[in-house]
Order: sequence, then C-alpha cells, then structure tokens
Amino acid sequence: MHSRGWRNHRSITEFILLGFSRNSRINWILFFIFLILYLLTVVGNGLIVALIRVDARLHTPMYFFLSILSLLDLSCATTTVPQMLAHLVSKNKTISYVGCVIQMYIFLTLGITETWIFAVMVYDRYVAIGYPLHYGVQCIILVVSSALCGLICALVYSLCSMTLPYSGPNEINYVFCEIPAVLKLACADISLNDQVDFILGFILLLIPLSLILTSYVHIFMVSLRIRSTQGQMKTFSTCASRITVVTMFCILVMYMRPGSDASPVDDKNLTLFFSFISAFFNPIIYSLQNKDMTRAFRKLIVMGEDTQ
Repeated sequence: MHSRGWRNHRSITEFILLGFSRNSRINWILFFIFLILYLLTVVGNGLIVALIRVDARLHTPMYFFLSILSLLDLSCATTTVPQMLAHLVSKNKTISYVGCVIQMYIFLTLGITETWIFAVMVYDRYVAIGYPLHYGVQCIILVVSSALCGLICALVYSLCSMTLPYSGPNEINYVFCEIPAVLKLACADISLNDQVDFILGFILLLIPLSLILTSYVHIFMVSLRIRSTQGQMKTFSTCASRITVVTMFCILVMYMRPGSDASPVDDKNLTLFFSFISAFFNPIIYSLQNKDMTRAFRKLIVMGEDTQ
C-alpha cells in the first residue's frame, strides 16, 4: 500500500503554472513592469545591506535587524519573480515536481521568518526606548530563533501537502508553487489540510502581531513619560516607518483564508503584495526619512567619487 501511494505521488513529474493571463500582449506588458520593479527591489534592498555593512555607525541592533529584513525581502522576491518573468514570455510554463517542492519550502521559510523579524524589530524599538542597553548576543539569538521557526514550520507545511497523492491534472492556477494552489490538484480529501493550514497560519501570524501591538503599546506609554516634546516627537518618528510596515502586515492577515476558499485572483494579488510589492516598498519606507541611512548613502557616494 505504501509503495503504491508513493508511485501516485510521483505519477506527476512536473506542474504547469498558468500565470496571470493567456494573452501574450498582456504578459509582455506585465513582464516589463515586473522586471523594472524587481530590479529596483534588488538595488534598494542590496543598497540597504551594503550601507549597513560599510558604515560603522549603523552597526546597531536596529540596523542589524533592518539588514536581515532586506535580505529576506531580496531572497523572497528572487525565489519567485525570476521564474515568473521567464514564464510570462515563454511558451514553456512547466516546473518539475522537485523544483515545485523546493520553491514552496523556501518561500514558506522566508515568509514565516519575516513575520517574526517584524515582531523582533518592534521589540528592538521597545528595548531601545524603554531600556537603552546593548544586547548584541540577544540579537543573534532572536534572528536564529526566527529562522528556526521558519525552517521547521515550512517543513511541516510542505510535508503535509506533498505526502498527498498527485496523479490527476497538473495545471496550477498560480504564478508559482504555493501550497493552497497545489493542494487543489491533490487526488484526496484536503479539507483537513485546509483547516490545519489555516489554523497554523493564523497562529503564526497572530502571535507576532500580538507581540507587535503589545510592544507599540509599551512604546506609547514610555513616550508619554518623556517630558520634552522634542523627545516624544523623536520617539514617534523613529517608529513611524515600522507602523507603516505593520499596517501592510495587517492587510496580509486580513487576506488569509483556507486554500480551498481562496479565489485565484485574490491568491495572486496576495502573492504580489507579500513577495513583491512589500519587498519593493520596504527600502523606501525605511530609508527616505532615515537620516542615518541618508548620511551613509552620501558618504558612499563621496567615497565613490574620491576613488575616481
């Protein structure tokens, strides 16, 4: 029975990703739009990592976590967008079974890790404002813990999905391999998987979101005890960029639904928001009003001119 089940799992050797549209003209337009956005995403996030790396004044917990977030955004976009771009202009829109599993696992790992990094970044602001102490070792522990949570949870998700039999249709109505879309092709009852995915997903989002909101409440209470108006404004301005990103995070939470209930259009919009648009806007949100990043960027430009 076990060997027969395994053959059923492997009866499909590749999947076909249907993408956004079957209209070639629309696909070419989308290709150039997404290509430009992807290149800007790579440059923006790469620049943040480089600036934090080369400027000693940015070697603080806050910027350490920001560099980790930029690396996650860059990796998340790179896991899905290049393949999406290739499929937009190619007639061959297939991905191997193994490639689908790997892509699904990596994307899940990065996404889950990023949700925890959001919470860690807000906690860092609370510690910096309420208890201004250096805690370098704790930074490493927090990042490693977030990564381990992502690795383990993504493994559970992937194993639960890919142990189902796939021996029927192999067309995925999606832009890349994502669990709810793949589950719809399983030749078995997936209601239990849907519920498990929804419950685990909700918990993985609810816990970080609760930590984020709790930390902001504490930050607000601490800021009220600051006597100077200038000090209060500095505290609120420091948190403004993170509040913007958390708002985007809340939008993601509101869109979360079980795989069988999610419409393909909503799924694709959510994918663009989480894996692409969010990665594009994060460097803008965190850098435009950040004097330290602006100063480091100007310093890098001056260094480049001096070398010439």
